[in-house]
Amino acid sequence: MKVALFSTILLSGVLFFASCEQAPKSDDAKTSDAKKVDEGKAEGASELTLDTKASEVSWVGTKPVGKHNGTFAISEGKISVKDGQVTAGSFTIDMKSLKVVDLTDKDMNAKLAGHLTSADFFDAEKFATAKFEITNVAPFKKEDDAKEDKKDNTYAIANPTHSITGNLELKGVKKSVTFPAKITLSADKNEAEAKFNINRKDWGLNYNSEASLGDKFISHTVNIGLKLVATK
Repeated sequence: MKVALFSTILLSGVLFFASCEQAPKSDDAKTSDAKKVDEGKAEGASELTLDTKASEVSWVGTKPVGKHNGTFAISEGKISVKDGQVTAGSFTIDMKSLKVVDLTDKDMNAKLAGHLTSADFFDAEKFATAKFEITNVAPFKKEDDAKEDKKDNTYAIANPTHSITGNLELKGVKKSVTFPAKITLSADKNEAEAKFNINRKDWGLNYNSEASLGDKFISHTVNIGLKLVATK
């Protein structure tokens, strides 16, 4: 009887951990203290304006019993291009625009969106916007892609062309992040796409971050997606 009971408990534990939603398999952004912005990088460059209808920020959060995903709108932004290369740029995220995409039940959707914009998470009433400002753009080096064979292209960029470094200011905290991106430039248009993981605790988003909370635990890892379209 004791052996059977032990086996049942062990099997239950195995099934629980096997069913736990894993954090998205993507590139981990390199995070450090915010870096100084070199204003000279925008001098003599052509300035493109972000198309706010075609551009957006997406997010994916996970917990032991599932995951949720959604979007934020970009309210304004610009990209500087010189000699066929992106040299500078910035954009502003409207935190109150948060949308939950995966929940079709209107009440559940509204409840989650309300909680995420509350003081527990983004505190959108106090911090209505988040900002990203580019500090460096460099060609992507394949040798830096140590996790290439372990990534899920749903949450990661395949065949990135550049590494972007910039200051992400979220909830009043500013950190430098470096991540791979795919940049496409034409005569009058710039498109950039990126998907990467950040640790939400680096920006003071600590709600339910203790593993001891069991199925109420929310992963520290959040997958961020950027889709930027800029035109003259």
